[in-house]
Amino acid sequence: MPRPLVLGNGTLLINLDSRLALRDLYYPYVGQVNHIAGRRNLVGVWAEGRFSWLDEDGWERILGYEPDTLVTRVTAVHRGLGLRMALRDCVHHRANIFIRQVKLSDLSGSPRHLLVFFTNDVNIDESDVGDTALFDPETGALVHYKRGTVFLFSGSSPEGTLFEYSCGRKRYGGAEGTWRDAEDGHLEGNPVSHGAVDSTFSLRLNLRPGGEETCFYWLVAARGLEGARSGHALVVREGPRRLQDQTAAFWRQWVSQREVDFGDLDPRVVQLYKRSLLVIRTQVDNSGGILAANDSDILATNRDHYSYVWPRDAAFAAWALDRAGYASLTRRFFRFCQTVLAPEGFLWQKYNPDGTLGSTWHPWLVRASQGPLPPRAGVVLPGGGPVPPATGGEAQQPAPAAASPARAQPIQEDETALVLCALHNHYRCHRDLEFVAELYDGLVRTAGRFLAAYRDPSSGLPLASYDLWEERWGVHTFTVAAVAGGLHAAACFAGYMGDDRDRELFSRARDEVRRGLESQLYSPDLRRFIRGLVADARGELKPDPTLESSLAGIWLLGVLPPDDPRVLETMRAVSRGLWVDTDVGGVARYAGDGYFRRGDDPVKVPGNPWLISTLWLASWHTALARSREDLRVAATLLRWAAERALDTGILPEQLHPYTGEPLSVAPLTWAHATLVTAVLDYVVRFEAVGGRSAAEPAPERPQQQENRG
Repeated sequence: MPRPLVLGNGTLLINLDSRLALRDLYYPYVGQVNHIAGRRNLVGVWAEGRFSWLDEDGWERILGYEPDTLVTRVTAVHRGLGLRMALRDCVHHRANIFIRQVKLSDLSGSPRHLLVFFTNDVNIDESDVGDTALFDPETGALVHYKRGTVFLFSGSSPEGTLFEYSCGRKRYGGAEGTWRDAEDGHLEGNPVSHGAVDSTFSLRLNLRPGGEETCFYWLVAARGLEGARSGHALVVREGPRRLQDQTAAFWRQWVSQREVDFGDLDPRVVQLYKRSLLVIRTQVDNSGGILAANDSDILATNRDHYSYVWPRDAAFAAWALDRAGYASLTRRFFRFCQTVLAPEGFLWQKYNPDGTLGSTWHPWLVRASQGPLPPRAGVVLPGGGPVPPATGGEAQQPAPAAASPARAQPIQEDETALVLCALHNHYRCHRDLEFVAELYDGLVRTAGRFLAAYRDPSSGLPLASYDLWEERWGVHTFTVAAVAGGLHAAACFAGYMGDDRDRELFSRARDEVRRGLESQLYSPDLRRFIRGLVADARGELKPDPTLESSLAGIWLLGVLPPDDPRVLETMRAVSRGLWVDTDVGGVARYAGDGYFRRGDDPVKVPGNPWLISTLWLASWHTALARSREDLRVAATLLRWAAERALDTGILPEQLHPYTGEPLSVAPLTWAHATLVTAVLDYVVRFEAVGGRSAAEPAPERPQQQENRG
């Protein structure tokens, strides 16, 4: 399921699987419209009457990237064919062109006459209806098109350009595809086909005994035929190798544009930090959306995917990118959020990268038995004037389970709040007040007023919504912490803008939320915070004591300091109770987690280990450190993450608790973002406890800076 190699430039994203087939092709938005959708685009070799596709058994593959780049470094050896293949792939950093270099070396000691085949299997706009594949005599390339989307495929070798080609039907009317035609070493030369179509072409190579030769394949994505031809002309004019070298140079400079003293961190952790920044960049669409994951193999278990902009995941990614120095990317994201914010002031569960609503499983109504519904009346602003009601929900007391459903916003309130937290982090990192002013009316104040109004007046706590894991409805501790942090951010921004009325509103609401968290979500009996409050059969909110890794949000988002006695006991309980007691280790999301669950021993395996949960624990140990000796546990957990990454540096969502193999999607943007943040937390603390100036200012915790609101 994982995608060990991801390549992109913010408009074109291509994922490769572990057998080096192209499996995902997103264009013109990252994560929206997958023109391959899990099908295989392959390389094959014909040598002395034998044929082999690169994804078949018999090839020994080693996958990787050139250091600090989004250019692959891959070798594959086939002992039976006596060939070594070296692949160098990239998506150009500016042009929407994928380039693959194939270097073949002879291992047999005999002269070789080879044919290298490349298959082109796309369902344009995710459908094979109405596609056309043809040979374009103007460019000598193969062109696939439908409506405005065009893909051009071509290549070259020392022996010339396309040797043979064919366009034909695929997976329809008994036809498998032109890839099958290639396996006898000859293509029929059909110049056009339409409907469900693919194409294949070959290049010639002649090898001396023990020698090597190189050929190139490229794919141009464009809107319109002339755009595709222009991209092809660029490759021909500049040369594919030169374009690849440009791309490697760009990414080396991009990932190293800010100097960081990594102290005593394991070199593998440092490499993973840089790889994580590069991977995150591939998941950021140039229009501002930050995608959760783009591994289409998740479709095998669910007829939907992770290729959406979840404001929560994206806010954590923006937080990491800002701390690492990539303000231009995060500014696009915050503008995206302002554009898609609902008029009521909240962000929906998820979005497509073009800003349209993503799919959802949250009903647009809830029964009163699920807990208190939003009040009709809003809170009152200082000096008079009500805040508009957050939703159209009916004001009512908890009702019997038989009560009729009522409208309530199907949201995860932490997502709205976290975007404000991330924006405040952006300001602290870059001090660009004019940018904040640009977003104040449309995003900050509107969302802040929603957070202030969407609360239970008796407790001060936020009203029920779905939790950060999107599984249950209630008042959850992580969400409460996020709302407190979001209100703090809104209060600070209001103060910067001289908006005293809203600053007072947001500050008061923040304090009430915090008091509610401390009074109602801390259990003296358990001596720790609980997961939250959930409704019983009568609609009354009752404590849910489940042990939850997201309780880290209490200190991560600044509601309480990491060394508060209640936080200490909570995090110690998380460390003890959610640690996976196998050779793999790591921290589970929560006790009894059933998502992709492996293993049936709830004591040893409370749930699969998650990278996010484990890295939160690392950051907590970092925050507590008062000496470099104290940082050892954090360094060990960071090294654990590096050891659990794929060989290419890709981080999955979760791991098999007994084998360590990746489960669910990979890469997961949130996991890479959490790694970046945890490393930056570490290097700041490492410098601070060593008596030298820090690499960056220590991150402020919102509730510990109340005087600024």
